[in-house]
Amino acid sequence: MFIRPTSLFASLILFTNLAFAQTSTVAVAANMKDAFNEIMVAFKASGKAEMRVVYGSSGNFAAQIMNGAPFNLFIAADEHFPLELFKNGKTVDEGATYAIGKLALIAKTSSGIRLADSKTEIARAIAQTNKVAIAKPELAPYGKAAVDYLKAEGLWDLAKDKLVYGDNIGVATTYVVSGAADIGFTALSLAKSPEVAKETSLLLVDAKLYEPIKQRMVLIKGAPQESVDMYRFMQGPQAKSILQRYGYITP
Repeated sequence: MFIRPTSLFASLILFTNLAFAQTSTVAVAANMKDAFNEIMVAFKASGKAEMRVVYGSSGNFAAQIMNGAPFNLFIAADEHFPLELFKNGKTVDEGATYAIGKLALIAKTSSGIRLADSKTEIARAIAQTNKVAIAKPELAPYGKAAVDYLKAEGLWDLAKDKLVYGDNIGVATTYVVSGAADIGFTALSLAKSPEVAKETSLLLVDAKLYEPIKQRMVLIKGAPQESVDMYRFMQGPQAKSILQRYGYITP
């Protein structure tokens, strides 16, 4: 289900159309930020053209593309949003799954909260904190995975009144890094980034307790050659190597 734009949002789309009209633009899910920054460096080093990159939540990007935002390539955090765009005639085809992500729990190091791989210890960590950061589950697949995990592990009732929501997984991660929340759920790829790792401890949660986070990308109809080149590059050995270093599984 897509979000209808307000008049303000429509104005923003018009501004974006004017600003990005001459540039190939890629919309990238926030969990991919650090990995994709490296991928862009490798892409440009191979002689490819400059592209605009915008990071955010998959749900928001899908809504914007449905309403005419001038993105040419959508690199999402799940399969649902890209496939909905395909069903609605917005994409060249169904696209391709480029990675499978993993969910992690992080704790602000200075909080003194310890993370250990057991339900009892995770429950203890949740009980110790006033806030647990996650991304909005209706917009961000990693937020949905966090909710699924908490419910499957029987921790939902303990955590639900402590949840603080970020518009995307990058914002939720920042809540923990900044100390606004002591613990939070994030993408393993973000947890492994130097900026996050120096401020937090990390626990990889049981992947059997949430649906696999299959991340799909799609070319939007009319995409210029630069976007097509990036789409292909994302499926090549250099991009796969970078994704694997950030904890993704690649097809």
